[in-house]
Amino acid sequence: MKKQILIIGAAIAMISAANAQEIPQNQVPSVIVNDFHKQFPKATDIEWEMDGSTYHVEFELRWNIDHEIWYTTDGKISKHKEDISQKELPKAVLNSIEVNFKGYSIDDLERITDNGSIFYKMEMKNLIKKDWDIVINSNGKIINQIVD
Repeated sequence: MKKQILIIGAAIAMISAANAQEIPQNQVPSVIVNDFHKQFPKATDIEWEMDGSTYHVEFELRWNIDHEIWYTTDGKISKHKEDISQKELPKAVLNSIEVNFKGYSIDDLERITDNGSIFYKMEMKNLIKKDWDIVINSNGKIINQIVD
């Protein structure tokens, strides 16, 4: 069952990626471009896409810190995904990890802000036990966990 969910999720991601079309920055509304450059003046490797009715931008800040932002057509950020370090995790998330994944290490850590709610997505690695892909909210509640 879990494997089927993972396969379905991967299929949805591929379909979404296929529907998104890369576009030049001059095709993005100026309100979005101006807000983006104001918030992230040091962004590099900027790539814009039209993803359904949202504008999606991928970029880097500093050395190899990936970001993805989805803007509504009126210029509001609806979702922001960013690479973070373990030091940036809230205490409640760290406590939840310690209780539920003792002996695991964290890999591929992302903070996702989705319409005002904050989530943390990560891989939990262990040389002996099964690896997990998990999503935890900012209060430390595990929202989703899938065996990797």
